[in-house]
Amino acid sequence: MHIQDIFKSQRPTFSFEFFPPKSAKAAQALYETIRDLASCDPSFVSVTYGAGGSTRELTHDLVLKIKNTTDIPPIPHLTCVAHSAEEVTATLERYAEAGIGNILALRGDPPMNQGVYDRSGDAFQHAADLVAHIKQFNESGKHPDPRGFGIGVAAFPEGHPDTPNRLLEMDYLKAKIDAGADYICTQLFFDNHDFLDFRDRCRLAGIHVPILAGIMPISSTKGLRRMAELAGGAHFPARLLKALDRAGDNQEAVERVGIQFAAEQCSGLLDADVDGIHLYTLNQSRATREVYASLGLSAS
Repeated sequence: MHIQDIFKSQRPTFSFEFFPPKSAKAAQALYETIRDLASCDPSFVSVTYGAGGSTRELTHDLVLKIKNTTDIPPIPHLTCVAHSAEEVTATLERYAEAGIGNILALRGDPPMNQGVYDRSGDAFQHAADLVAHIKQFNESGKHPDPRGFGIGVAAFPEGHPDTPNRLLEMDYLKAKIDAGADYICTQLFFDNHDFLDFRDRCRLAGIHVPILAGIMPISSTKGLRRMAELAGGAHFPARLLKALDRAGDNQEAVERVGIQFAAEQCSGLLDADVDGIHLYTLNQSRATREVYASLGLSAS
């Protein structure tokens, strides 16, 4: 289903993100998670794409598995880094042939364990370039939907780590929308004020596509530190840190704090008429299901 049709029929949307499994055991566990979360009737699920395309085939296989065994629309990630235009086009052709309706277009991370990566050879230097290429592919008529792929892009409510100039950052985001993106999905955040301010600034900049709020329930203190690294210096409110400090080394208590905090975030976002909520699941279903249930939404 094209993302435009999803937004027309559902508002706000609820969606989940998974990453490709790297072993048969992990694959089986993930399929059980997806089957478990299918009862929440998500609007769609997205599937990540490893640094430098390192999980290209795993991503492709998982996307097709979801499409062929569930009723959930899958949205694969696609990145610029370490890819030629021919490789990207070939990937688009494969997804179009399989009837995949949407793509999340990202700049992506450089290949791991290769030192300083030289991006001069990459066909697309910015996500806006990748969006424009997908848009051009759409116009070629190779997709079964006359509109081609629906296109999503990412954004950072707390600021992109590589662009400290927040005005310039908004210009870059606007360039992705002008290139043809249909919606925005944000990086994780823990203070709704950051998201709401970001949304207001988007509207002032002339960005009027749906903006989905990215939420990740904290499941461990180790995971918290990992989030801080991945999110490029995420802002953790003092009340969250105090609650985690009270939980101490009690893993169950830490998980309960994470679930409650995420549920409160989602409730506040719904009250603020958010376009959608995108939950980063870490391939686990418990926290996602509990957050969903706390919002008074019925799972089938």
